[in-house]
Amino acid sequence: MAPQTNLEDVVNSEVKEWHFHIYFHQNNAEEHAAALQLRDAVLRLRRDGAFVAVPLFRVNTSPTGPHPVGSYEIWVPSTSFAPVFSYLGQNRGNLSIFIHPLTKEEVCVTPRDHEFRNAWMGAPFPLDLSVLPDMASEIPLQYPSLKLGYSAPGPDFTLEERRRIGKNVERILEGEKEAARAPPTESD
Repeated sequence: MAPQTNLEDVVNSEVKEWHFHIYFHQNNAEEHAAALQLRDAVLRLRRDGAFVAVPLFRVNTSPTGPHPVGSYEIWVPSTSFAPVFSYLGQNRGNLSIFIHPLTKEEVCVTPRDHEFRNAWMGAPFPLDLSVLPDMASEIPLQYPSLKLGYSAPGPDFTLEERRRIGKNVERILEGEKEAARAPPTESD
């Protein structure tokens, strides 16, 4: 299957919210303590304005849902994805982190967020995908009071503004020897 290239479809299907699941072996006191220390650091940094990241209040001290070991979840809007990914990547120690987007496609004919649209920092763990719900009728909203992610008001840029920005980037990169060029459009 070819990658999607229709600008409107791509913009409308953009992932707006993510989950980071921090894993620890529940019988390993050192890993458990490291996971909680990382959680507290994320909470302090959120309070201080480094990024928006919302750890779920519950820390699972045993396998829960598809997660085979102790874990906790951190919800992140796409606007904070890069800073949270960067921070966790540099500060996770030996902990594994499972990352997946939030969409309505959990279990359905098309790829699952937990199975095909995921990423790992550290060693991956096998997930029990049989416990995931069927496809939702709508994208699940988390923390709509923040007005971020899927709850954010309106798009950042119109399609025309995006096209103008894209053309400007292409023009600027014409002088960069190492930058790949975009293929010509049908109108070129």
